[in-house]
Amino acid sequence: MKNLRYSAIVALLMLTSLATRAQNFIEQGQVNGNVQIDAQYYSEDDKLGITDSLLNYRKFGLNAFSNIIYTNGDFSAGLRLEGYLNPMLGFDDRYEGIGIPYWFAKYKVGTLEMIAGHFYEQFGSGLILRSWEEWTLGYDNNFYGFNAHFAPYKGIMLKGLVGTQRYFWEPYEAGNRGIVKGLDGGFYLNDMFDGLAEATTKIELGGSFVSKYEKTGNVYYTRNREFLVDTIPWIETTTYEMTIPHNVGSWAARANIGHGGFNFYGEYARKGADPNATNSYIYRKGSAVYSTLSYSTKGLGIFLATKWIDNMSYKSKLSESGNPAMLDINYLPAISKEHQYSMATMYPYATQANGEFGVQGQIIYTIPKKSAIGGKYGATLTFNYALAKSIEKDSIYSDVTGSITGTEGYESNFFSIGDLTYYQDLNLTIDKKFSPKVKAKAGYYHQTYNLHVIEDNIYDDKNMVYANIGVLDVTYKFDSRNSLRGELQGLFTKEDEGDWVAMLLEYSVSPSWFFSVQDEFNYGNPVNDKQIHYYNVSMGYMQKSNRFSLRYGRQREGLLCVGGVCRYVPASTGLTLTITSSF
Repeated sequence: MKNLRYSAIVALLMLTSLATRAQNFIEQGQVNGNVQIDAQYYSEDDKLGITDSLLNYRKFGLNAFSNIIYTNGDFSAGLRLEGYLNPMLGFDDRYEGIGIPYWFAKYKVGTLEMIAGHFYEQFGSGLILRSWEEWTLGYDNNFYGFNAHFAPYKGIMLKGLVGTQRYFWEPYEAGNRGIVKGLDGGFYLNDMFDGLAEATTKIELGGSFVSKYEKTGNVYYTRNREFLVDTIPWIETTTYEMTIPHNVGSWAARANIGHGGFNFYGEYARKGADPNATNSYIYRKGSAVYSTLSYSTKGLGIFLATKWIDNMSYKSKLSESGNPAMLDINYLPAISKEHQYSMATMYPYATQANGEFGVQGQIIYTIPKKSAIGGKYGATLTFNYALAKSIEKDSIYSDVTGSITGTEGYESNFFSIGDLTYYQDLNLTIDKKFSPKVKAKAGYYHQTYNLHVIEDNIYDDKNMVYANIGVLDVTYKFDSRNSLRGELQGLFTKEDEGDWVAMLLEYSVSPSWFFSVQDEFNYGNPVNDKQIHYYNVSMGYMQKSNRFSLRYGRQREGLLCVGGVCRYVPASTGLTLTITSSF
């Protein structure tokens, strides 16, 4: 009994000491984070055809999150609480609920950094691996597992990870999605070799390997054949079994070379046979090339990018499809410009993983001040051109399935370019300051949009949209705090929903307040009752790191895209409240 009493005392002292140390550890660290709340109240709108039954009696939607991160020296930990009560219109209903889908603990020892829990990672440009989160798209494919970064020698960075990806709130179980493993190495030659330390040419080489293991059964394909027996129609149904590889590997090699104002980046990726729902279950291997070349000097910037994609859908669940598609292991960079004006974003481009050639060029030139054209304050010209086309394909059809399913899919030469245009965007903008009080921006955009390909996955040119867009944006500054900005936009097309005009007035009281009214009018719609005003009235208030905004009006139907990844946004009418804060 006496020994037991002494043991209890020792244990109590140890716990007290640990508690004291833990308290000191917590107090010595720093806590930061951010919060965002997006809430919408929906109302019926006869003009948009929105009835109470169409809303499924859902009058209210809320998406919210809060990140909390604790840092103490080489240690950090954090979590994100998310709630979708109910998900706002346009977000997947499978998000409904509240919980902690993201938490991590990270510790650094020397040049080794380790993460346990959830994390985001990217190898190179992302052709074979990139996990990321975009709140506005409802997109989050973070990894849950282990991640490590190690610098064994100067100029060398090694990465390794193993984990499973987020799929809404569904916990990982063997068979419901795959396990992803990856290795990456980056080699900065100028840091590795003393003889190159002072060289004006900077060289980085890198390579990656990623593997997906999915414990899934074979896929069964059903084909119906119609034929006549004694003039009587019969349907014969036959089921075929397809063998699915459990392991799908990929690799990539890259180089980044800089010299003076020039910079070149190039990456090539290769993926093993990966039959899945996106590529119609074909066994063709995938490949991709992505490169950029840029030059910058005072007053001039030139940028050129190109990519070629062949069957590069790479997911940790082969049956997953949709837009935005969850469980993407990789990211296929979009090379179309992301515009800031609403009419120019009406026809956004979504990357085509099954096959695409793309090129983009941009020139930014600053006209000098006090020149004949630039005037007293100078001006900035921006020219941009983007093109996305199909790649050449010679399809291989199966006598068994009657389609490309179960075959190599097609034959295609490397870096081939097809005849079918997916998207084209030519635009020119000019920014000019006329006086201390007045500045303006004008732009012209010519866009070609293959609606069948981008929105319906029908690969033909039967539904092409040709749009010409003009924008004028003028800001008048009354004094150091008060300013008024006006926008006038027009979109002119004979296809789709016809012509549009948009107007906006925004009054700002820096640094706290803004008020705006906006209207987008589809006056050229050939259907009279579809000539709708999409009006919006909004206001906002900012206080240090807090921001509040309130908006009432109509949301037009369409695609919302970020970086070539899109989600469908349905038409709606209602009140929207957004609160953001960081600490």
